[in-house]
Formats: sequence, structure tokens, C-alpha cells
Amino acid sequence: MVGRYQSAWLLIAGFYFFLLISGCHNAGHRHPEKIIFRYNEAAGIVNLDPAFARDQAHIWVCNQLYNGLVQLDDSLNVLPSIAKRWDISEDGLAYTFHLRNDVYFHNSEVFKNGTRKVSASDFVYSFNRLVDPATASPGAWVFANIDRFNGKYAFEAENDTTLIIRLKKPFPPFFGILTMQYCSVIPREAIEKYGSDFRKHPVGTGPFYMKNWEENIKMVLRKNENYFETQNGKPLPYLDAVSISFLIDKMTAFLEFAKGNLDFLSGIDPSYKDELLDRSGQLREKYRNRFNMIINPYLNTEYFGILMDTSLELVRNSPLRLLPVRKAINYGFDRVKMIKYLRNGIGIPGNKGMIPKGMPAYNEQAGYGYHYDPEKSKRLLAKAGFGKDNPVPPITLVTTSDYLDLCKFVQAQLQQIGFTIEIEVSPPAAVIERRAQSKINFFRASWIADYPDAENYLSLFYSGNFAPSGPNYTHFSNAAYDSLYRLSFGLADHKKRIKLYREMDSLMMTRSPVVILYYDQAVRFVQKNIVGLTGNPINLLNLKRVKKIAR
Repeated sequence: MVGRYQSAWLLIAGFYFFLLISGCHNAGHRHPEKIIFRYNEAAGIVNLDPAFARDQAHIWVCNQLYNGLVQLDDSLNVLPSIAKRWDISEDGLAYTFHLRNDVYFHNSEVFKNGTRKVSASDFVYSFNRLVDPATASPGAWVFANIDRFNGKYAFEAENDTTLIIRLKKPFPPFFGILTMQYCSVIPREAIEKYGSDFRKHPVGTGPFYMKNWEENIKMVLRKNENYFETQNGKPLPYLDAVSISFLIDKMTAFLEFAKGNLDFLSGIDPSYKDELLDRSGQLREKYRNRFNMIINPYLNTEYFGILMDTSLELVRNSPLRLLPVRKAINYGFDRVKMIKYLRNGIGIPGNKGMIPKGMPAYNEQAGYGYHYDPEKSKRLLAKAGFGKDNPVPPITLVTTSDYLDLCKFVQAQLQQIGFTIEIEVSPPAAVIERRAQSKINFFRASWIADYPDAENYLSLFYSGNFAPSGPNYTHFSNAAYDSLYRLSFGLADHKKRIKLYREMDSLMMTRSPVVILYYDQAVRFVQKNIVGLTGNPINLLNLKRVKKIAR
């Protein structure tokens, strides 16, 4: 009796198991698994309007949603994007872009037919919107050199596929500026419908479109099936979706990456750097079979700035006004040891000029710059009149808490030379404001390139750019330097411009308005099954060529 019932139960159970397997198979066929790339953005995202893409978090996501006229490859070469080719007038003032005719905005309710082809007039609209004071974009400065006619900016759509931009004066770095996310194309219809809410209803042309966004929780981007770029004849992108989480705690994000719940981890945070890397900057052995590490130069120079304006009382009363003292600081600490012990080998000692490694104008063989030489540092102090009987007056170094360990390292080494460095820690906003108003004469700072041309760094020392109206926070002023800087604008020849840039860098470093600490490096960690994710000197996240292989 029991055996009969047991047999019947097994028969029924087997039948239902068959149905379950069949159902799962059919369900899988109807809803194939999507290939999703997952990463975390600790800084958060609040705006998907490219006119406000001013920091890395927003630049990264906007790079997936939008396109501009041109784009950069990993070697910082300018390549076509929506513009397939271009012409530049002999005087360097007129740029004519010839656009593709197969680029469409993302499918959206703002269009009558769901989508619409991009035309030159869309760029005219997008660029005028960027510079419109009503938009209040932090990127309006990118078109400061655009000419004007009858009060209007010189953006002209000659026809649907021809765009002309006219400059007030030659400016060779202009192409690099056009690769910035600020210069993305957007449709007028979306702005007219959403207004300021365009920030959360983006409509672009990029390889992905915004599918879902729960602010501070999760964002999902989906593949743009109509994307115009291809690779080896195959349409891009390869991924079906991108999922972005917003875990604030970086150690938590690292643990999620270690568990395989994230595909990508960017940068080194003190909370996990010793767990991941050894002192030489290599992945620890236990992780080498699990992750790949991508490291490359990053266009970020970390430095101490010294205010040079002797018309200011705080400069006249400081020993930093003396060139031998500034040089003594430069020779007085070991940058190689600093990188090894404080940054686990990540970074390049700042023994050259302001132009970082990764820029074509960076000069590996440069004779200018500073290396560790404590005895030379002591001789320079003696030359300035300082010694045991006349010690160097205390010098205050202003920094933020993020760089306190680095500043303490320099403080300890300079103390052995004869300096007394007092460290003042202030909030970032306060440091920025005081630095801009010339109220600090010794400060830690960094300069990350806005566009891939060395002029971006050298502009920090042009006298016409004195802070607060410009980025010259040291108030460095030199007539020969200014002359070379202005001359560079008229040089279309790239090699000649690089030679001039190096001459300017050398001239500035001989006056020592800055103490270069290190040139940064971008570090990325990816799961072993991620293919096609590369690095670049501007640390731009480009996912359109990324593949995710099944484990």
C-alpha cells in the first residue's frame, strides 16, 4: 500500500519536475540573460545634463550618454565622432566640421516619431545654451575664445551636415576643448519639455541611454540599439547595460568588488590600499589570479604653491620671497621615498616641471626640475643668510585633511634641513577661497587637465591669469614667460609648440613658484572576465568597447 502511494508520488513529482525544467528553459529563451557591467560611484551623481559635467563622476556617466563633434583615443589623439572630418582656415580662426548623417538621438517621447536625426543646428543650439548665462553652466568658459557678430556667438549651421565655428584669435588647443563632455550635442525638444528637469531625463546620442535612476541608490543605462559607431564591422556597444551603485564607503565598495558583485574598481583608497598592493605598487599575490590591474599616467600634477606677489605684506614678510629658500625646499625631501611609503608606489616622483607624464610635452630628459639633495638644500639656506645663528622663520603650509600624511612627511624631512614647517589643516572650500584671494602664501594644490594640451598647465603662470579672475594662484609674473605663452597660440605646428612649452616650463621652474610633489597615475582594477576596458591619461571611463565574458 505504502509502496503504491510512494510510486504514485514519485511519478507526480517527476512530472512536475519535467514541467519546471521545461518552463525554466522556455523562460530563459524568452528572457536571455543580459550582459551587465557594474561599477560603484562613491561621489554620487545629481545631474545628467552635460552642461554640468564638471567632475569625474558626472563626466564618466555623460560619456556613456552623449557624443560631441570629436573624441579622444587612449593616446589623447583627437578622432572623429559625430564630425567625420574637418577643415581649418590658414589663419587658424575658422573651423569647418562635416557631420555624419546617420546619427540619431535616443528614442524619446520628446520626438513625434520617437527619435530624430542630429543636424548641425543641434550643435548651434547646444553650444549657445552652454554659454547662455541663464544656463549657469560651469563649462561656459570653454567657448571664451569664440568670435561674436552682432552680439551672437559665431556658431553657424551652413546646412544640416556642415558646422562652422569662428575664433577671435588662433588657439591650437581648441580641438582638445571640443572633446570635453560640456560640448556634447543635445536636442532642443528635450530642453523645451523638461527644462531644468533635463538633469534626470537625458536625451543624447551615446552608446547607452538612461533606463532607470533611483537617486543615491542605483542607476541603470541600457544599450542604444541605434548607435552609429562600429568596431571591425560590428555595432557598438557590446554590453547590454551598465549598472551604477552609490555606496559612499569605499571599503564597502572594495568588498563588493572582491566578492565579484562589481566588475570595476577605480583608484586607491587608504582603507584598502595595503590590502590590495605591496610597497612596490604591485597587486598582492592572493589577488593576481582574480583581478587585472591597469595603471597609466594621469594628467594630474600635485604640488605646493608659493605666492610670489611682493606687493602683498604676507609675501614681503616671508622667507619664501627668496629664491634660494624656495629652491632649498625643492631639494629638501625625498619624492621617491614619499611615493613608495605613502602611496604604495602609485605615482611618479615630481622631479621635472609642471607638465605631467602623459602629456606629449613632458620631458623625461629635462635638465630642469629637482631631486633629493639635502646638502645642496643646506647650502642654499646658507646662501640666503640662514643657519644656526639665524634660523629660518616658521613657514605655514595650508592643506586639507586628505593630504595631511604627505605634508607631515615633507615637514619631517625639511626639519632636518633647518626648516620649521607648521601645518594648518582647513576644509577644502576654505582653502580654495583663501588661495583664490591670495591669502595663503604656501599651500598644497593639484591641477587636473581640463583638456589634453600642456597650455592647460602653463596657463597657471601667465600674468594675465592672476587669481581670482584666473588660475594663476602663485601670481608668478615673468615678461619672457608671458611672451612665449602668447607666441604659442600662433603655432599650429605641434612639434614647434611642444618645444616652446618645454622652454616655458623650464623658465618657470628656475624661479620655483611651485614645489612639484608627484605626477599622478590612474589605477583601475577589473575582474578577469572583463575585456576591452583600457586606461588613459585623462582617466575617462569608456565602456562602448567593453566585453564581459561568461566565467
